Amino acid sequence: MIIFRMFILWPGMLITILLSSTSLADTTLPGADDRDYWLPQQVNAPGILSAFQKTVSSKSDPYIGVSKPVNIALIYPSADVSDFWTRNYLALTRRLSELNIPHTTQEFSSKQIEHALQSNHTDTVLSQSDEFDYVIFGPSELEVQSENIQRLSSSPDFKTFIWAFHTPKKKWRHTPKAWFDFSSSIGAKALCDFLIDHLGEDIMFAMNRGIPGITDDQRSQEFSDCVQENGYWLNIYEHFGQYQEKGGADGAALILKNFPEADVLHNANTAMAMGAVNTLEAANSIDRLFVTGWGGTAKELQKVKEGSLNATPMRMGDDVGVATAEAIKYILEERDNELPTVYLGRITVISRSMSDEEIDQLADEAFRYSGKPVIP
Repeated sequence: MIIFRMFILWPGMLITILLSSTSLADTTLPGADDRDYWLPQQVNAPGILSAFQKTVSSKSDPYIGVSKPVNIALIYPSADVSDFWTRNYLALTRRLSELNIPHTTQEFSSKQIEHALQSNHTDTVLSQSDEFDYVIFGPSELEVQSENIQRLSSSPDFKTFIWAFHTPKKKWRHTPKAWFDFSSSIGAKALCDFLIDHLGEDIMFAMNRGIPGITDDQRSQEFSDCVQENGYWLNIYEHFGQYQEKGGADGAALILKNFPEADVLHNANTAMAMGAVNTLEAANSIDRLFVTGWGGTAKELQKVKEGSLNATPMRMGDDVGVATAEAIKYILEERDNELPTVYLGRITVISRSMSDEEIDQLADEAFRYSGKPVIP
C-alpha cells in the first residue's frame, strides 16, 4: 500500500518516489544482533511507523476531547549553530495549537559540548517533576547522557521523549516513551550513493567528524565504509571537530595545508560544515574541495544556493516536532498502542546541481510549520 511521498535527488533532477511499508526506514540492517541497541524494526510493530508517518505528513486532525494544558520541559542543545532544535520547537508548539491541545513549555538550553550543563538541567527538571507532563530530551551525546535519560525515564510523573537519537540501548533498565529522529544511517547511505554516482570512483576524501558515539559512527563511519566499499574511495584524514564550527574550520585548514590530494570534505553536522566553508572562502579555495554538510538546515540551504556547499542530506526538518505533537495527542486519546517506539522522519539529498525552485519545493515541505528560511 502506498503511504507517502519522498523526494530523492540524483544529479540534475528531482525524482518523486512513492514509498510503501517496505521503505528504507523499515529495512533490516546487517549485524543487528551484534549491536548494543535496538533497531527501529525490532521495537516497532509491523506497519506502525508507516501508518504514523501518514499522520505526520498529513494535515492536522484536531483533538476533540477536553484537555487541561499539557506542561512540557525541553532539555536540548538549542544554543548551537544548527536550527534543528528551534525549528522543531516551533513545529511542536504550532502543531499542538492546530490540534487544539493547550500547552506550556519551559526550555533548558545548552551547547552540544556542554554535557555537564545538561546534567544540571536534568537535576532541575527532576526536582520539579510534578510540574511536567512530558520531558523532551535532546542529548548532547547519547552515551554521555545515558544515566540522565534513564533517570528521566524512571520518573512516574511525566513521559520522556528523546529527540535526535533513535537507538534504544538494550542494557538500559528504564527507557523513554518514544524516540524521534532522522536516521543518520539512511542519510549516510543516501549521501554515499549520490556522491559515487555524481563524482565517480577512486576519490580521495577527508572528514570532519563529531563527538565519538553512535551519531558520529552513523554519519561518518558508515559513510566512509560505504564510499570505500562501493566506490573504492580512499579516506586520507579524519579530524574530530566536536560538532563545533571552530572544529570544522580547524579541520578544513589542516586539510588545505597538509592534504592537497583530498577531493572531498565530509562534515558530520551544520556547525562544522559552516566552519569548513568559511575557512575555504577566506583562503579563496572554495572550489578546491567538494564539501558536504549534514541536515539541510537554513544555513546549509543558503550555502548550497550560493554555491559554496556542494551537497547535504536534508531532513524534512519539521517532521520531528510534528510527530511529537501527534504522539501527545495519541496519548491523550489513549491510543498509545498506535505509537511507534522509534519514529524516523523523511530525509533526502540536495546539491548545487538543483535549481532554486527544486530547493524551494523541498524547503516548503521541510519547514511547513517553522517557516521556510529566507535564502538569497
